[in-house]
Amino acid sequence: MKRDNTLFPENKIGDILWKMLLAGDDLTQVRELQFSVIFAKYDQALKFGNLLLENNQKLSLCTYQGDEQMPWEVTAYPEVVPNYVNIVGYKDLLTKNSEPFSGKYDGWFCLPK
Repeated sequence: MKRDNTLFPENKIGDILWKMLLAGDDLTQVRELQFSVIFAKYDQALKFGNLLLENNQKLSLCTYQGDEQMPWEVTAYPEVVPNYVNIVGYKDLLTKNSEPFSGKYDGWFCLPK
């Protein structure tokens, strides 16, 4: 199978999606993805979480062990088709909206289908 760089650009997100496709994942099916943003202070994470809740987003708020300076994590769980446009778009939306709360985007994940 030849890689279509418009659907699977040669970057981190495109590479992950390409590997998922090669492993037999059906990337046309809507599923729950996980996007995480980390924060230095609990109140920053809470305010960002409230913003997501106001926009009807499912989320979790918990401690984060991966960065001593950013010990709070908000994870959003949108249900979307896992494609490059959707993932980059949601990542950019979270990055932009977490900036006022000093949030740092920390990545995404989804289970295969």
